Amino acid sequence: MAAGEGSDEEARVLQTLRLKICEAKNLVPYSGPNKMRDCFCTINLDQEEVFRTQVVEKSLSPFFGEEFYFDVPRTFQFLSFYIYDKSVIQRDLRIGKVAIKKEDLSRYAGKEPWFMLQPVDSNSEVQGKVHLELKLNELITDNGSVCQQLVVHLKECHGLPLINGQNCDPYATVSVVGPSRNDQKKTKVKKKTSNPQFNETFYFEVTRSSSYTKKSQFQVEEEDIEKLEVRVDLWNNGNLVQDLFLGEVKIPVKMLGSDSFQAWYLLQPRDNGNKSSKSEDLGSLRLNICYSEDCVLPSEYYAPLRNLLLKSTEVEPISASAAYILAEVCRDKYDTIIPLVRLLLHHHKLVQFITAVAELELKDTQEANTIFRGNSSVTRCLDEMMKIVGKHYLKVTLKPVLDEICENPKPCEIDRLKLKEAENAESHKENLRNYVDKVFSTIVQSSISCPTLMCDAFCSLRSLAAKRFPNDPHVQYSAVSSFVFLRFFAVAVVSPHTFHLRPHHPDVQTSRTLTLISKAIQTLGSWGSLSKSKLSSFKESFMCEFFKMFQEEEYTEAVKKFLDEVSSTESKEPNIMSEPVHLKEGEMYKRAQGRTRIGKKNFKKRWFCLTSRELTYHKQQDKEPIYSVPVRNILAVEKLDENAFNKKNMFQVIHVEKTLYVQANNCVEASEWIEALCRVSRCNQRRLSVYHPSAFLNGNWLCCKATSENTVGCTPCTAGGPADIQIEIDGDRETERIYSLFATNMPKLQKMQEACGSIAVYQGPRKEPDDYSHFTIEDSVATFQTLQQIISIVEKLSEHHDRYQKKRSSSAKYGSE
Repeated sequence: MAAGEGSDEEARVLQTLRLKICEAKNLVPYSGPNKMRDCFCTINLDQEEVFRTQVVEKSLSPFFGEEFYFDVPRTFQFLSFYIYDKSVIQRDLRIGKVAIKKEDLSRYAGKEPWFMLQPVDSNSEVQGKVHLELKLNELITDNGSVCQQLVVHLKECHGLPLINGQNCDPYATVSVVGPSRNDQKKTKVKKKTSNPQFNETFYFEVTRSSSYTKKSQFQVEEEDIEKLEVRVDLWNNGNLVQDLFLGEVKIPVKMLGSDSFQAWYLLQPRDNGNKSSKSEDLGSLRLNICYSEDCVLPSEYYAPLRNLLLKSTEVEPISASAAYILAEVCRDKYDTIIPLVRLLLHHHKLVQFITAVAELELKDTQEANTIFRGNSSVTRCLDEMMKIVGKHYLKVTLKPVLDEICENPKPCEIDRLKLKEAENAESHKENLRNYVDKVFSTIVQSSISCPTLMCDAFCSLRSLAAKRFPNDPHVQYSAVSSFVFLRFFAVAVVSPHTFHLRPHHPDVQTSRTLTLISKAIQTLGSWGSLSKSKLSSFKESFMCEFFKMFQEEEYTEAVKKFLDEVSSTESKEPNIMSEPVHLKEGEMYKRAQGRTRIGKKNFKKRWFCLTSRELTYHKQQDKEPIYSVPVRNILAVEKLDENAFNKKNMFQVIHVEKTLYVQANNCVEASEWIEALCRVSRCNQRRLSVYHPSAFLNGNWLCCKATSENTVGCTPCTAGGPADIQIEIDGDRETERIYSLFATNMPKLQKMQEACGSIAVYQGPRKEPDDYSHFTIEDSVATFQTLQQIISIVEKLSEHHDRYQKKRSSSAKYGSE
């Protein structure tokens, strides 16, 4: 049986967002004497805030410059951005918002447009969905006429928003509305839940003109049946304050038949109808949005493409391999190399591939001083590999010194044209010198922490460079330093927030300091850079003057020693794991382990920290831990049903002592913590296979009603994955992304195939550039065969995707999607 023909395994739809909040401009001035505002921006999935920027003080055109990348763990209708004015005393004021429908996000890929801020209207702030069953029954009334009875079964809602940080008290009104009719009925109020179970049925009599001879007791015109609609409005019961609108759905009665119609409907904003044609100018926000949705089929579908890609390192020449062809056809887009790097890394083939491609690139490199300097397949692959495997290396090396620079910054401006009056250039220069020395010495003493994979890659590059330029004693060092200093450490210094070394983009002054340090580190790291010829590489005269302070042999020797060590083939893995790996930290709420004075357990805000050895929580970030759970004692980590404590975004850490219940601040944070905890504890021998998805309260488990707290779980635990706390890679998802790249670039593949045929027929020299002159084709026959395989595999995968999409659309249960 072919892959997927009889498979019952479901496909996975995985969503990812990569965002950059660039800047705002022309915000509405503050009404007081000081017109400036202290602004920050939030990212919201519907009404749920998942991230926020730092506050930019005293500005009506704040620059944020913050990037966010995360998996989206749930469905959503709108991606929204809210600009707030920070208030110390009152609640933060929402100045305006940008709300983009999920289906429109793809329009903005690769762009950085300005969006006009829209007013924040409570009637448009909706989130969640409602489950309805509707049916038309034919009835004979007492006077002999035949009428239609509309049956509306309101089953449940899911994902309603939090109100002031708490679960809402929802109820619904169900109405039949027409030009001369408005019959309304109401459900009971459900307390403290975002997923209310209503399970209430309502009956309405309507009349169809072709089915009766006399007027019914309802004075409805004959044609009005075509204009009737069912409207369901969700509200939060305000008790002593006004009820809050949560969303509505509208369904035309004419689309219903005698068969029961059942579907989920996404709640929609209220249609105000009389909005002003001229909206107030609230300012605008510049955003960079990249949304991707991967439909990952069962693993067996990807076997042919995965195997073809993994055999790339065995293909000779390497330019005829599937992996190299992917890099060639997607050369103009930097991010396209990412899934290939992650897949080869996952299957331990990356270093071999980088070595083979570097050897090919060096054949065309004529001068030693240009080695690995361009945006080639080698540099793109190695850049991405360093980002993935070097995360912990950067954290243990640079984070402490960058924290010191960012939290207690000293003035370091050495450009005399930018100095203010009364500022001392010499003291600034000394401050900068001290910072550069600290960063430099931290780096050159860190070789023992350099990941083995990076060392292996550096070793290969060094060997290839020395072989290509045997008469140049410096090239073996510059081949390595161009990556480790120029493209790794220097980039992390200037953009620490991008590498998760700092929570936010640094302020303007600190950013300038980091830029100057980064420039110095780049030049210091280029072995031999302390020669006079290298000083001319600085465009700015003030940097040239500053660098004369480093004209000492000890810097050169320190760099040489460091490059020798990180390009050694000796394994560094035992040294990395000798210290605990810092994985994640943040503020969340945990349920009290003991009892309070009034006998009830409450939730307290705590600072959580996860390393490769233990999970701890603290009263505050810099305090000693109050409680510790060794990783080896974790038995399972799973989501917790909302009905356990009437709280959203909860998960449970089941360990040998007692289950720890934790509430995250949003769905993204909860998903990331669960994933990190599962990954670090996946090798534990005593991991559970079943668990309780709810809590043990009042003498029984809420999920299965068992009365003993020691009863074995009633639900299978979430399936495990690769036991690697450093690198989290979903091989099938990366292969799916590679398939999408090949499918998108099918015309280029076909053009390359034509080029191979032309080269095979005409063996003479090319006289002028042609359509395929930019492709690297060393062996036209081998390349043609690989292209044939790629095109055939991609076409088959496309058929599987089409079949899945048809199945998905035929079984869809959403009435409003």
